[in-house]
Amino acid sequence: MSEEANSLDFSRYPQRHLLGIAERTSDEISFLLDLADRYVVQNRLPGKKLDLLSGRTVINLFFESSTRTRTSFELAAKRLGADVINMSVSTSSIKKGETLIDTAMTLNAMRPDVLVVRHPDSGAVQLLSEKVNCAVINGGDGSHEHPTQALLDALTIRRRVGRLEGLTVAICGDILHSRVARSNIHLLTVMGAHVRLIAPPTLMPSSVERLGVEAFTDMRAGLQGVDIVMMLRLQTERMQGNYVPSIREYFRFYGLDQEKLSLAKPDALVMHPGPMNRGVEIDSELADDLDRSLIRDQVEMGVAVRMACLDVLTRVLRRDAETEAGVGT
Repeated sequence: MSEEANSLDFSRYPQRHLLGIAERTSDEISFLLDLADRYVVQNRLPGKKLDLLSGRTVINLFFESSTRTRTSFELAAKRLGADVINMSVSTSSIKKGETLIDTAMTLNAMRPDVLVVRHPDSGAVQLLSEKVNCAVINGGDGSHEHPTQALLDALTIRRRVGRLEGLTVAICGDILHSRVARSNIHLLTVMGAHVRLIAPPTLMPSSVERLGVEAFTDMRAGLQGVDIVMMLRLQTERMQGNYVPSIREYFRFYGLDQEKLSLAKPDALVMHPGPMNRGVEIDSELADDLDRSLIRDQVEMGVAVRMACLDVLTRVLRRDAETEAGVGT
């Protein structure tokens, strides 16, 4: 695996952090996907564990609960041989009044190599990255971005369909509160896909057309002829007020079932970042249809993508350290 990875040109991703997709180029994205592709193969071998990050420390700092993302990052780091610390914010000094900057300074003094951070406030991860010397990966910040989710979604599509360019992808549901939607919009458009957003008027951000997407409030119209249908979770924890009349009404008009999916292309595929609300965003039978649903594939791709991100960022750290020390000069 290491020889295959070293055959890639790691200078294609020179960034110290992964805070979002919006500023990433198509070549940087393609490189991360190419590297993740190799980790998919590695993860399917009997001997999955490598020693690429032996001696490195990865801290998962999650201010919001997330079993899926945190576990995926933990597994990715351990498969690369890193030491992993999961910080429980609910029992830490942060709950006792410590500020985010105080936390950054404390963690920085511990000299970790990578911080994976999830925070309920947009921009918090960016702020933290400016106060530490290690690499920072955004595990989701508020309604802003969730870059590794977009990367794993792209890898899932690319491995099944063979390409991203030219595909029509419909992102459906709670667009307003979704960091997953924002990262996917940036990634898919820069990679040449056509993006449609489908949501009730109350869950559609204003002026979304400026992002280079088409917006629909009628799901049946929006699904016409699409290649990929990406459903989103209703994020009730971020809602203050009544955004939908009822769960039953929401599923009737915006939940994905066989009848609505029939309006897409005959071979259209279905995705969901999880966790799913069955019978709300998606019909259970459709979610479990292995011919049409990529949801299980997304989980597998998540580990490979996060391994790729940890690999490349720690290489950037090593390169920067060698440059500062004058190695090779």
